[in-house]
Amino acid sequence: MSKVNWNPGTLIYPLPAVMVSMGNSVSEHNIITISWTGTINTNPPMCYISIRPGRHSYEILKRNMEFVINLTTQELAHAADWCGVKSGKNLNKFNEMNLHTEKAQVVNAPLIKESPLNIECKVNRIIPLGSHDMFIAEVVAVSADEKFINSETGSFELNRAGLISYAHGFYYKQGTEIGKFGFSVNAKNRWRKTDKNKQK
Repeated sequence: MSKVNWNPGTLIYPLPAVMVSMGNSVSEHNIITISWTGTINTNPPMCYISIRPGRHSYEILKRNMEFVINLTTQELAHAADWCGVKSGKNLNKFNEMNLHTEKAQVVNAPLIKESPLNIECKVNRIIPLGSHDMFIAEVVAVSADEKFINSETGSFELNRAGLISYAHGFYYKQGTEIGKFGFSVNAKNRWRKTDKNKQK
């Protein structure tokens, strides 16, 4: 397999396309769509978002140090894209996209009601990195849409939500499951057991 040299850049794809909501009052409620986000720790649960200092959302986040990560679905793709290219400086993105706010459990920032999963975050540090500043935060509460909770097992079946991801300028709906965490080890164990039986 031949390879072509490529310029260094941010080509780790796919990424989540999340809508981040913020603002401790109705007058400053805002949404920004972000793909520069991810998990960075399990205990305590921590995540990050990276934002350019010039964005309207930046000062709101820096002032309040709280935000909500709202996962997006195929139904929310249009709103997610729109909230990523439009500024909330002179308009209300909730009203423009017909999205509804819900009161958070812990943070003083709104949840997006239409999102299947809302992750409430409190910022504990901001790291300037160059084009973007990284907001490192602790997850303090999570709200899940009950329609995706299995009534028999109590498990949250997020795979049924139709989540979207972002890759190199395009949005994609998540595809077909190809395996569960640890399937490679389990398959190997099954093979070994079968192989031993054959030897007998």
